Amino acid sequence: MMRIPNSGQINRLAEAQVLALEAYAERAGAALACAYSSSAEFDAALIAQRRAAGVYGPRRHRKQLLATVAAVAAALAVIVFLIA
Repeated sequence: MMRIPNSGQINRLAEAQVLALEAYAERAGAALACAYSSSAEFDAALIAQRRAAGVYGPRRHRKQLLATVAAVAAALAVIVFLIA
């Protein structure tokens, strides 16, 4: 035989369901929260993370290397000029 709930039981059941729904809504809102305030900030963090992982390959400092070679060549030229 099926029991028909009284109004007190229905109210408690409805309150429990409302509380459960509120808890689920809070958890869903927390899951959608973003740690970045803009897409530019997200992109910068993503690029930094990929660089740290080595996705973009080694960093090459060609200008610095070229300047060092030019300075060494100039120093050698001065030394050769002073000796000769």
